[in-house]
Amino acid sequence: MGRYIGPIHRLCRREGVPLCGREDCPVKTRMSAPGQHGKFRRRLSPYGTQLREKQKLKRIYGVRERQLRRYLEEALMSKEKTGEVLLQLLERRLDNVVYRAGLSMSRPQARQMVGHGLIRVNGRKVTIPSYLIAKGDKITFARKEFNLYDEVVRPGWIKLQKAAKQFEIADFPKREELGAEVDESLVIEFYSR
Repeated sequence: MGRYIGPIHRLCRREGVPLCGREDCPVKTRMSAPGQHGKFRRRLSPYGTQLREKQKLKRIYGVRERQLRRYLEEALMSKEKTGEVLLQLLERRLDNVVYRAGLSMSRPQARQMVGHGLIRVNGRKVTIPSYLIAKGDKITFARKEFNLYDEVVRPGWIKLQKAAKQFEIADFPKREELGAEVDESLVIEFYSR
C-alpha cells in the first residue's frame, strides 16, 4: 500500500478539517460526511471517537500508520507529556516545517517540494519529507528565487531572515502554538487499549 491518491475533499469532509489547503474547501460549505448516506450523523462510541481523532491526525500530517506508531513509541519514551511530544515530533517533520514557514500552500505541496530536492537544510539537499528538524537548523530554498506566501501566519518557533532568505528553527514548538485541531489524548488512549 502506498499513499492515498483518491479524492482529497472526501477526506476533508470526513474529518471536518480543511486538509487540502484550498479556499473553496467543501468543509466550509457542506458539513455532511461524504457518500450517499452522509447526511445522517450517528453518535460515535468512545472507540469511534478515538479512531476518528487518530485518523484526523494521520491525514492532517500525511503519515502512515507505522510512522505514527513509531512517533508514539518515541513520545512514550520521553519524560515530558506524551501528547505534547507526539505533536512536536509531527510538527518537526521537514515537510510540515516547509508548510508552516510559508513556502507552500499545503502539506502535500510541501512534501512534493522536499521530495523534488528544492529544500536545503544547513546547506545540504534533503529529499526525505520525514526528516526531523533540530533546534538551530537553517532552511533555505535551493533556487535563488522563490515564492513566499505572506498571508501565512508563521509560528514563533520559525524565524525568517529575509536578508539571507532562510528560516531558522529557534525552538521546539509549544502546545499553544500548535493549534487545537486534534485532541492528542484521544489518540494516546486509542493506542493504549
